[in-house]
Amino acid sequence: MSQILETMMIICFGLSWPISVYKSYKARTTNGKSLVFLLAIWIGYICGIGGKLLAGNINYVLIIYFFNLLVVSCDLILYFRNHALDLQRARQAKTKEAIA
Repeated sequence: MSQILETMMIICFGLSWPISVYKSYKARTTNGKSLVFLLAIWIGYICGIGGKLLAGNINYVLIIYFFNLLVVSCDLILYFRNHALDLQRARQAKTKEAIA
């Protein structure tokens, strides 16, 4: 029963991450995103995977952990892309102000 509950928890988390990645991709900004939060989640999945491996509890749930880690990694990559875009927009705005 505990494996079923853990699986349901991981699946629920896993369903939300692709939506977050899509929104990050479309938004092209870091507004509303927290790097600390993303890193905490990423580290949490690393720890969860490590805990399962160390305990020898290798089962289908581990696949979901890896999938979630992959998707959160994509969101982290998009965070840094969007941060660079934010900086670029800020530089362009400063240049326009200086010209005006």
